Amino acid sequence: MTPTALAPAGFAMLIVLMLYRRFRRLFGRQPVQPARMKVRVAFLFAVGAMLMLRGSHESSMALALTLGFAGGAALALLGLHLTTFETTPEGRSYTPHGGIGLVLSAVLLGRLVYRGFVLAPVFDGAHAGNAAAFALFQRSPLTFALFGVVIAYYVAYYVGILLHESRASSAASRAGAAPLPRQPDA
Repeated sequence: MTPTALAPAGFAMLIVLMLYRRFRRLFGRQPVQPARMKVRVAFLFAVGAMLMLRGSHESSMALALTLGFAGGAALALLGLHLTTFETTPEGRSYTPHGGIGLVLSAVLLGRLVYRGFVLAPVFDGAHAGNAAAFALFQRSPLTFALFGVVIAYYVAYYVGILLHESRASSAASRAGAAPLPRQPDA
């Protein structure tokens, strides 16, 4: 294989790995890992801020992203309500409601694949004319709104889990109980 053929194959394998890890975290008991969650919140917050800066130049994009953020935050509140929290000898854990995360991930992935197929002929024509093909990919308010939903959902959901963890730790310390060991952040 030539290096130009290896790059897309490597990128595709990386995307598959990321999707596998994302879907694996949607089901079953998950350990509460505050350090990782804080990093994810910071990263997603930064991505959301960059998208907001990008979308602020067009009112339809800014409105779509704002509505997406609001929808994602509302879904996160629902997801937190449906999440089961447990304290075991191994530490604190939570079991997310897999349906919400699965639907969000599937809708976003479906939208990106759809946009890829719709814009593939445009990419070829833009590439031949040295135009910025990916600029066309970013001009969809629906795609921006879906990015906003996913980003706001995970930021609000992880913040909610961290707040729940903080309250549970302080309640255990007030009750005089020895805190349970936490899972190491690996």
